[in-house]
Amino acid sequence: GRGEDLSICCLCFAFVQVEAGKGLEMRKLVLSGFLASEEIYINQLEALLLPMKPLKATATTSQPVLTIQQIETIFYKIQDIYEIHKEFYDNLCPKVQQWDSQVTMGHLFQKLASQLGVYKAFVDNYKVALETAEKCSQSNNQFQKISEELKVKGPKDSKDSHTSVTMEALLYKPIDRVTRSTLVLHDLLKHTPVDHPDYPLLQDALRISQNFLSSINEDIDPRRTAVTTPKGETRQLVKDGFLVEVSESSRKLRHVFLFTDVLLCAKLKKTSAGKHQQYDCKWYIPLADLVFPSPEESEASPQVHPFPDHELEDMKMKISALKSEIQKEKANKGQSRAIERLKKKMFENEFLLLLNSPTIPFRIHNRNGKSYLFLLSSDYERSEWREAIQKLQKKDLQAFVLSSVELQVLTGSCFKLRTVHNIPVTSNKDDDESPGLYGFLHVIVHSAKGFKQSANLYCTLEVDSFGYFVSKAKTRVFRDTAEPKWDEEFEIELEGSQSLRILCYEKCYDKTKVNKDNNEIVDKIMGKGQIQLDPQTVETKNWHTDVIEMNGIKVEFSMKFTSRDMSLKRTPSKKQTGVFGVKISVVTKRERSKVPYIVRQCVEEVEKRGIEEVGIYRISGVATDIQALKAVFDANNKDILLMLSDMDINAIAGTLKLYFRELPEPLLTDRLYPAFMEGIDPAAKESCMMHLLRSLPDPNLITFLFLLEHLKR
Repeated sequence: GRGEDLSICCLCFAFVQVEAGKGLEMRKLVLSGFLASEEIYINQLEALLLPMKPLKATATTSQPVLTIQQIETIFYKIQDIYEIHKEFYDNLCPKVQQWDSQVTMGHLFQKLASQLGVYKAFVDNYKVALETAEKCSQSNNQFQKISEELKVKGPKDSKDSHTSVTMEALLYKPIDRVTRSTLVLHDLLKHTPVDHPDYPLLQDALRISQNFLSSINEDIDPRRTAVTTPKGETRQLVKDGFLVEVSESSRKLRHVFLFTDVLLCAKLKKTSAGKHQQYDCKWYIPLADLVFPSPEESEASPQVHPFPDHELEDMKMKISALKSEIQKEKANKGQSRAIERLKKKMFENEFLLLLNSPTIPFRIHNRNGKSYLFLLSSDYERSEWREAIQKLQKKDLQAFVLSSVELQVLTGSCFKLRTVHNIPVTSNKDDDESPGLYGFLHVIVHSAKGFKQSANLYCTLEVDSFGYFVSKAKTRVFRDTAEPKWDEEFEIELEGSQSLRILCYEKCYDKTKVNKDNNEIVDKIMGKGQIQLDPQTVETKNWHTDVIEMNGIKVEFSMKFTSRDMSLKRTPSKKQTGVFGVKISVVTKRERSKVPYIVRQCVEEVEKRGIEEVGIYRISGVATDIQALKAVFDANNKDILLMLSDMDINAIAGTLKLYFRELPEPLLTDRLYPAFMEGIDPAAKESCMMHLLRSLPDPNLITFLFLLEHLKR
């Protein structure tokens, strides 16, 4: 029997040897495959880095394609990732090429895993990088061309010398790579003997990689949660946000999701506390069936009554008052329940404002049936949605109908994929977020360049306040030119603003294209851009000149900011002539009038031809016009009436506001002002107010009542 035992032992030993040999052979195969994919990955990173140097070089010139900050955001950490992998590849390559069973390379994988912190930084910045690249290619043709076709070198031994890849696809590669490296470590460990010196090192590398993968947010991988389109492609979320929909003549807040091939309108389901939130689909339109009705076709849309301006102003005042109360409570270390109650009240008011303030119609039509109407606060958002949809419609899209299960899966993915998580109101913001600027922003819109042909051109300015954007100023139309020079100055009141937007339009004089809805702008947007109002840059005494780039058009403008504390400081005038900065009693005595002439003339003109204007005292008049009117009133020029009848109505409204702002003391007087501002017991409020008013000097009281009558009208 011993002979048999021996032969079995020999067989076993031979089998173990073969298995070990097979294991080492598999190990080599796994490594060779990984090395080949590592070479492709390095070529992809190289292709991404290739445009970075020339872009950086132009950033400091007078005609930058992108700013340094944009370049650093888009290419964040790519150079570091490239260097880490290049070093790894250069060390691993000779080991695989001169292969023998004793080769060790666990330390290389361990080092690679220890540098995953760079990937964490990349992943955290990934969404911002994508958004910045998308915004930059929308506003800059040169960058768009670069980002749509990056050339990736083929592997050394392949026939393909280059392949074309988009920047978006390349920016996704590092996220893909970590998953790939982790899978390779699994396979390597499987084929590495437990007593091999590499085994503990590979085990360590795998542990680090797996921990890293579970720590980075699942949501970052659009493919993992994406749904497949009818053509078998990945359906990705392109854009989402809250919009106000008009349905059955009432306003409803919806969360709208734009996917690669479909627009989905949803609302958040009410869920009990602690339950996972879900969306409920209200309707969807495949992009292949989606059309924008032209203004002429949209007569039959439901009539939406705009919310009265004074009610919106009331809400804003309530919100501001609640904001102050919350700050006071916090400063006095107030009860958290009281703060929560105030926050809830503030949210309710902000929600109402968000729902009722938008007036700009955005219509969407399904060519097989229904039309839908959204209302937006800003033409900027409307054109962003329109452009995003039209860009997707350039692809070859197919119409389809979703089964109820498919619709459920798609609506279910909305929650994970959404990029806008909260309703855009300030009460949703964290306390440490910037509160924005309060005061006056002076903006001069100088000129614009980059138009292909002559046109009638004008710009509008928008700033954000109370969670949404509003139009605040508009330049005159510069007719029939490719290089408009407006050089117009505006003073815009900021109420917690963080951004300034400039939109450039071509004016449409064709009367047949004017829409039945008075809020529909049929003028064509030539370009639009936005900048952050950084307090450090803006809050200087001097003008700060800047350029906004949009679709190859550059608009040059300057701005400076006066904080609210500064703008409300009153300086008594030394002069006894003129009307601006002179006591109201002096002016009325000199004129032998009860109400200053300037107040009567401006009010009369506004009532003659301004009552129908939208935002009469809100939209800024041109500063140079206001200064011209100020000079004429101060000089008591006989051409005042002629000049008034010729002047833009917002400039007249602006002159009246300036007159009251430049009074050496407020209309309600320094003496009585604190009493007016006191919180008075509501029951006694009316008699107390009347008593205070009667205590005012005659010119102040009569002017105040005159103004009140005007504002009522």
